[in-house]
Amino acid sequence: MHEIEQQLHGYRLTTAEILYHMPDHPSVLQSFIWQFMDLAPRYPKLSKFLSFWELNIDGDIHSVSVAGRKLITPAEVRNFRDCGYIH
Repeated sequence: MHEIEQQLHGYRLTTAEILYHMPDHPSVLQSFIWQFMDLAPRYPKLSKFLSFWELNIDGDIHSVSVAGRKLITPAEVRNFRDCGYIH
């Protein structure tokens, strides 16, 4: 599915800040920013990424902050009946 089709089906630009404990220094938190088109409110791509993180990355997750924004709203999509040419 193309990005414009995703947006028309409810996908939105999703940004997640993941704070995690550094493996060598557990008392130090590091920030990781993840950004992708995802479907709110369940965020399946983010959930899949966090599951991957838990299984494959040494740093334990401290917290996750999520923000999402629709890039196209219904009022911005219009159909045109006529098409003309400029010579």
